[in-house]
Amino acid sequence: MKKPHLHWISEGQGPVVVLSHALGCDLTMWDGVTAILKHRYTVLRHDHRGHGQSEAVPGPYSLDLLADDVADLINGQGAGPVHFVGLSMGGMTAQALAARHPQLLKSIVIANAAMFYDDAARAMWMARVHTVQTQGVAAISDGAMQRWFTPEFRADEAGGGMQKVAALRRVLETTDAVAYAASCEAVSRIDFRASNGAVQCPALVIAGTRDEATPVAMSEAICASIKGAQLRTLPAAHLSAVEQPEEFAELLERFFESQR
Repeated sequence: MKKPHLHWISEGQGPVVVLSHALGCDLTMWDGVTAILKHRYTVLRHDHRGHGQSEAVPGPYSLDLLADDVADLINGQGAGPVHFVGLSMGGMTAQALAARHPQLLKSIVIANAAMFYDDAARAMWMARVHTVQTQGVAAISDGAMQRWFTPEFRADEAGGGMQKVAALRRVLETTDAVAYAASCEAVSRIDFRASNGAVQCPALVIAGTRDEATPVAMSEAICASIKGAQLRTLPAAHLSAVEQPEEFAELLERFFESQR
């Protein structure tokens, strides 16, 4: 199976932190967090296969493949072991990476994510796949913005929220439709319930108290499945790292510091 060319950016200096973005986003999702972390860390960001400027190779996709993509990137940079931070699909990638490539990790942060979807949730994912295949990605962008951000953030023109929402809407709507659908199918099939029990590295789980896409209960379940994992919450919707970058970065820095 062909390995995709991944687009990535590395900034800063210090211990390496890898940031892994959500479904339908790209590495610009992490701009706010990177601006803070890069003063003390080397921040390595990437676009998942079929997203942003990374290559859209034919499907099917799986979270194991996404984890292997990241492992190749980390190895290619000679960067491991790293602190790996993933949000939503990136948080699922973190769980897969911990199972498949534990030697590459100092720690994992799993934000606004799930570890398993039941049949009802999978049916919802497949309905979204059908919509994208028949009508294009733009057909699901209104719903995505409502899941990703709180109403206040979407309406916040003075504070820049409205502009960030518009920028990420453009990223979503220009994502390759075939790759997006393949990514949805990959997400729908996740099941880390068994493998999370074998995770050995320190783990932080971050939940958004206003996240309707992956409610706090999903983060609580992830936390309970990983020995010694810590749970923290932010008063944000699904893309907590975009909505509250300072608070998100502070949680990361405190977690990294606690491992010294």
